[in-house]
This record gives sequence, structure tokens and C-alpha cells, in this order.
Amino acid sequence: MIDFSIPEETRMLVDTVRRFVETEVQPLEAEVEETARVPADKLAVIKAKAQELGLYAMNMPEDVGGGGLSCVDHCFVEEELGKTSDALIRRVFGQVYPMLLECKGEQREKYLLPTVRGEKICAMAITEPGAGSDAASISTNAVLEGDEWLINGTKHFISDGDIADYVIVMALTDKDKRARGGITLFLVDKGTAGFKVSRTQPMMGHRGYGHAELVFDNVRIPKDAVLGEVGQGFKLIMTSVEEIRLAHIGARAVGMATRALDLMRDYAADRKQFGQPIGEFQMVQKLIADSATEIFGVKMMVLNTAWDIDQGRDVRTKVSAVKVAASEMQGRVVDRAIQVFGGMGFTKEMPLERMYRDARVTRIYDGTSEIHRMLIARGVIKKGFDILGV
Repeated sequence: MIDFSIPEETRMLVDTVRRFVETEVQPLEAEVEETARVPADKLAVIKAKAQELGLYAMNMPEDVGGGGLSCVDHCFVEEELGKTSDALIRRVFGQVYPMLLECKGEQREKYLLPTVRGEKICAMAITEPGAGSDAASISTNAVLEGDEWLINGTKHFISDGDIADYVIVMALTDKDKRARGGITLFLVDKGTAGFKVSRTQPMMGHRGYGHAELVFDNVRIPKDAVLGEVGQGFKLIMTSVEEIRLAHIGARAVGMATRALDLMRDYAADRKQFGQPIGEFQMVQKLIADSATEIFGVKMMVLNTAWDIDQGRDVRTKVSAVKVAASEMQGRVVDRAIQVFGGMGFTKEMPLERMYRDARVTRIYDGTSEIHRMLIARGVIKKGFDILGV
């Protein structure tokens, strides 16, 4: 027997997060969009409330100060977070990367624990001008010289790279091995000689936080600034990125799409044309029905994959399927919502305009839809449909 019931403790957590997002976070969205910044004074108050409620760094284990959520519960929570902007999610609830759990010794006190407490901001520096979906093709390199590593290279599209207290840098340490043992992760502090933010790149959406270009010009860091083990950086990224993709793209896409559906449902009931609510017109009903159906399908994919992660199973192909389905569903649902609202949906008076722009990039970052389709096809050709575990 398969039990799809949700534990009461999980329901209570989700309800708490939902109320917090609606009452404390969403009211800040318009200001963040207008000013392209999260107001520091208001953030301090809301972040403190989130921490008091245990809503900060919920993806991290309890023994380091996090929420200790299972992947399934994490995805339920991220669905609610998806109902607001990415900038506010990062600042209010924390962006704590799971690979930080590889910190050891003094690294834990210097990086991991302060980040979980919200005292430090971390940025993940992987993408380069010549290395996007093909992360193993990076050219940023690190050479060991005595007791120091010497790093050279350029990274771009680095979220929070302009304000981070430190960055996790993926660099090539053996050009012949690359993904098979030639890539290493390094912890580099802001202010280290040779490390600079050359610019922040204006974006179509995701206003309120920076997307920076970082330059490493003969940056010297201690030999023990390695995160994890030398040569194991690519493997560490790949094992950590599955839950990130699932939660930050899959679950958040469900949340944003659900908010768009709620908006179009309410509007369809209230807006009258030709003497009746537009929700009585079959073409409007189709827009709503298609959206509800797609959201339901993707939500089930997300939760099924999250459950597999909790069981310790290999979910690489499943996560690729979720990534494609969720990112493309999200764009379609928000587009339909704008259509239901008509001219009002195209104005900045409605959150749909922002959501439309924010949704577009999800088909690009963390691997394009085309790359993930290729990975899905390879898996299915090699092992059949059973690779998706259904």
C-alpha cells in the first residue's frame, strides 16, 4: 500500500511558512522590484522573525543549527517560498549551500556555522564565460605552490557574488582529468588580494540581488582552503546539486505557478464581461484547467523524486525530468495568468509581470532544458523507462 498522507507536523510547518510569506515577505516585493534592493532595515526585522520561528537555513542538519528537514519536507517548504521573489528568499530564509557540510576543522567555525546563523553570505562561483551547462569545461585553474594555492580565472553570473563574504570557487587542478578527479572546490574570502568583482550584470528578472562577474588574478590562498578533497570538487557539486535543482527550481516553480493560478482563479470569478464572470467562458476555463493539471503533475514529480532522495537512490535522470517539466510548466502557467488578466496582467501593478520575467531564466540556469533533455534521453536509451523508477 502506498501512503500519500502528509504528517501533521509537516502540515503545521508548511502552514507557518505560507502565512509568513504572505504576511511578512510578499508586501516587500514591489519595493524590491522598484529599487532593485532589499531594504536593510525591514530585512533585519523580518529575518530575525524568520530565525526565531526556525525558518532560516531549513535545508541544513540540526546539528549545525539548521532545520534538519527531509528532502520531502524541504520541497514542501520551498513550494511556499516560491510564492515570493528569489531575492527575498535568499535574504530572509538564507541561501546555504549543502556542500558547505564538507567543511572540516576550523572551516566549520569560519564558514559553515556563521552562514547557517545568517552572519555570513556565501556565493557559488562555477559558471564561466566559456563554461555554462558544460561545467567541466572551466578554465579557472588552481596551482599548488608550496603551502599556497594560486588561482587564476574569471567567473560570471554569480548570484550574490557582489556582496558575499566568501565564495566557493570551482577550479581546475588537473586539466587532463577534469571531471574525473581534476576539479577542486576552494573557499576564498572577500578582500583576498587579486580577487575582485569586476561588474554586476543587469538582468531581465530576479531583481534585488546581484549577478556578478568575478576575477581571480594570481589569488593566493592557504593550502587548507580546499572544500572537501583535492580533485573531488566536480563530484561534490554533482552530488549536492540534485536536491538544489529539485527544491529551488522544481518546488519553487510549483509555488510560483500555484500563486499565478490562484490569481487567475480569483480574477476569473470577479471580472465580468458580456454580463457574466469570465470564468464561465470555456476558453478561460481551459487556461485554468490546463494550469491546474500541469501544476499537479509537476508537484507529484517533485515529491516522488524527493522521496527517492530520502531513500538514498540515484535520481540524476529524474531530477533532469523535473527540471525540464517544472521550468517549462512555470512559464506556461504565468503566461496563461497574464492572458486571463488581459491588459492588467501586463502592468507592473500586478505581480504577474515580475513572475513572467523571473520564470524565464529557469529554463537556462542549472543546465538548459536542451541539455537536460539530452541527459534524459541518454538514460532512457541506456536503461529504459525504468530509470525513472516508475
